[in-house]
Amino acid sequence: MNEEGTVRKWKVSDIGVFLKNSFLAIIRGQFLMRLRVDKYFIHIVYAFFLMAMLILISLGVEGSLNRVEENKRTLKELQTIWSDRTFEAAGRSSRASVELRLKEMGSKVGEPTRSATVLKK
Repeated sequence: MNEEGTVRKWKVSDIGVFLKNSFLAIIRGQFLMRLRVDKYFIHIVYAFFLMAMLILISLGVEGSLNRVEENKRTLKELQTIWSDRTFEAAGRSSRASVELRLKEMGSKVGEPTRSATVLKK
């Protein structure tokens, strides 16, 4: 309001004055007080703290999920290797193939002709 009691209209030249006054207030440390934020400063700090905690938690969750995905891939590879080895072991453990392999190697070991002897104490 001016001296006559009427409301002053806004002009384009007021932007420069506003920016100049705001800049000077920032330098003097009075900008937040001019915006009347000093009453809510604790709330603003608390909100920034909550945002920072939210970011940290989401980063932790993302890291955990990445580890889980890597472990799933590793488990799948290990299961494939395990099934290959199991198949190989099953093929080698049959009695006939073992006997044939032993004969090919020139071993005199063969199937037993009589049952095993049990030793008693």
